[in-house]
Amino acid sequence: MSTAIIITICFLLLLAYIFDISSALTKIPSVILLLLLGWAVREGSDLFQIHVPNLNPLLPIFGTIGLILIVLEGALELELNKSKVHIIRKSFLVALIPMIVLAFLLAFAFQYFGQVSFKMGLVNAIPFCVISSAIAIPSVKNLTSSDKEFTIYESSLSDILGVLFFNFIALNSIINGGSIGLFILQILIITIISFASVLGLSFLLSRIKHHVTYTPIILLVILIYSISKIYHLPGLIFILVFGLFLGNLDELKKFKWIEKLKPEKLHIEVAKFKGITGEATFLIRALFFILFGFLMEAKEILNTKTIPWAAAIVASIIIIRWITLKVSKLPTSPLLFIAPRGLITILLFLAILPEQTIPIVNNSLIIQTIILSVLVMMHGLMMSKNNGNAH
Repeated sequence: MSTAIIITICFLLLLAYIFDISSALTKIPSVILLLLLGWAVREGSDLFQIHVPNLNPLLPIFGTIGLILIVLEGALELELNKSKVHIIRKSFLVALIPMIVLAFLLAFAFQYFGQVSFKMGLVNAIPFCVISSAIAIPSVKNLTSSDKEFTIYESSLSDILGVLFFNFIALNSIINGGSIGLFILQILIITIISFASVLGLSFLLSRIKHHVTYTPIILLVILIYSISKIYHLPGLIFILVFGLFLGNLDELKKFKWIEKLKPEKLHIEVAKFKGITGEATFLIRALFFILFGFLMEAKEILNTKTIPWAAAIVASIIIIRWITLKVSKLPTSPLLFIAPRGLITILLFLAILPEQTIPIVNNSLIIQTIILSVLVMMHGLMMSKNNGNAH
């Protein structure tokens, strides 16, 4: 039995690798194929009456680790210098404004049709308002360098802002000056912790001589993030700061204290660390979406009661995004369509407390919104004339 499980996992991950390679040519996002693969495995196991234990508890575990690695991988690729101020500002606004607008629109809709409080509606609305960097970043390999760069900035910021927004609304029973002050204090605390942790981890990375170098660093990153979650601190800020620090060592060489970290050696280690992080991100991301596809049921995908809601949500995403891109004087093609929902949507949905759930927002609506938004992105990428050779 154990041999069969090993063979199955290896086979599925090799297929995931093929999907990842072929997506640049077919322009079919690998996440669609991963979901279909997981669903096919589920149907096959039912057909051949193969008993599979309850895998639901694994979904948030893979999702959380995947989110950490994806944000870290994205942050390692981001450049921080004066020439990037313009694109950072625009990507921040394009990530934040549509999120806030859509969240409030959906909250009003949930309040009206679901007969719930506005705050409860807002908690349930936020998961639909965050762009999934887990899907967006791997899907833009074939676009111009400027479009790829903007997507990395925007989707990474969307993940972080979305988690901050969700935690602030979900964890505060009353929104007032005190809760806002506490939220700002939490951000300041995690920022201080982040800089101290980053220096410590960077020192370790430059000093470790053992043949196992990068695994302890990744484990410590996950550990610090997990501990910060226990104390309701925005741990993704730490992940972002750590990634930006390592990814921008050249910009930090002007500071004398950086010499204590042996920047020449650290630069070499960071290049290797990026590779290891990319490999780990691929594995966890593939496992997450295969597992999510496995846990999907046909009746949830084809639920006619939630399809109008899912279509309306995706249409609202596109309309609000089009207006934001126009106001920001950014090209609508192909950026308009690169707003998929995915891993972060699932994680935030699973994080909603039982007493805060509403009937309208269920598994069917989450699945349909993710699939529709990814199909819209796929259509936009196929219609786009951009390619990786344009600069």
